[in-house]
Amino acid sequence: MKYITMFLHSLKIFVFFTGCTILFYYGIMWVNEEYQNYHRYDEPEGAAIKVSGGDSAEKGRMLDRLILFYLNGE
Repeated sequence: MKYITMFLHSLKIFVFFTGCTILFYYGIMWVNEEYQNYHRYDEPEGAAIKVSGGDSAEKGRMLDRLILFYLNGE
């Protein structure tokens, strides 16, 4: 009798864990489908400005920023 109760308790835990896993999987799939058609790289609308120029005057600042990045340890 003790083994049957232990088996039923283990079966209940297994079914609960499997159900939560399936629910989590389908939740992740739903979020993936929501953001799959989201176009992040479209041309911006409105009065957008370019943030970085990339000209030759920036190269000195870029080296300073790289050194600062390594000094901070990030």
